[in-house]
Amino acid sequence: MAFSNNNYTGSPSTPVTFHLIIINVVMLLATGILRNKGINLTQLLGLHYYDAPNYHVWQSFTYMFMHANFTHLFCNMFSLYMFGRLLEQVWGAQRFLIYYLVCGVGAALVQQLTWRWGMHDAMASALMMANPATPTDQISAMSYAELLNYCEAYINQYITVGASGSVFGILLAFGMMFPNATIFLLFPPMPLKAKWLVIGYGVFELFCGVANSAGDNVAHFAHLGGMLFGFILIMIWRHDKRMTF
Repeated sequence: MAFSNNNYTGSPSTPVTFHLIIINVVMLLATGILRNKGINLTQLLGLHYYDAPNYHVWQSFTYMFMHANFTHLFCNMFSLYMFGRLLEQVWGAQRFLIYYLVCGVGAALVQQLTWRWGMHDAMASALMMANPATPTDQISAMSYAELLNYCEAYINQYITVGASGSVFGILLAFGMMFPNATIFLLFPPMPLKAKWLVIGYGVFELFCGVANSAGDNVAHFAHLGGMLFGFILIMIWRHDKRMTF
C-alpha cells in the first residue's frame, strides 16, 4: 500500500511515530523473552474484561502496545508508518501523540461496552456447557451477578491486545485531511481515494462486528471505537478557535 498527494508539504521529522514503532517492537520481543521465563506480559498488560479477576485499570492504556504475534505487529506498524508520519508532520508531535492515545483508550472503552453487552449470554452458554445436567432454563434465568460467581475463570480469557484502535483512528484522520489522496492497494491491485478507503473500512468493520464474524478473534467494534473517538477529537479541535486544523 502506498499513496500520493502532490499538494502536501511538511516537516520530515516524525519522532513520535518512530518511537511508537520502537516501543511496540520492543514489547513484542519482551513478551516472547519473558514468556520463556514464566512471566506473561499479555496477562498483565493486555486488556481484560473489567469484571475479570486479572483486570487492572492501566490495561486500557498498555494493551495498545502489546501484539499477539509478528504479523499482527507488522500490519499495525506498517499502517502507522504509512499514515501516522503525515499526521504528525501536519499536527506536530504533541497533538499527534494525544490523538493516538485518545483513539487507543477510546477503542478500549468501546471494547468493554461490547463485551458487557453480550457477557450475560456468553457466561450462561459457558455454564451450560460446563454443567450439562443443569436445566438450561435455570441457568438462563440467573442474573449477571449470579453468573459472574461461577464464570470468573471464563471471563479471564477475554483479552484484547494491539494498536489497531489507534491505527484505525489514524486512518480516519488521514481520510478527513487528505480525502482525495490516492491510495495504491496491493490487494486488490488498484488505486483508491482515501475517503473511500476509510468509508469502506468502517462499513466492513461494522458488518463484521454485527455479524460476529464466526470467532475470528478480531475486535471489530474496538476498531470502530478508535475511529469514533478520533472523529470526536477532530471535531473538538476544528471548533476550537485557538487551534488550527
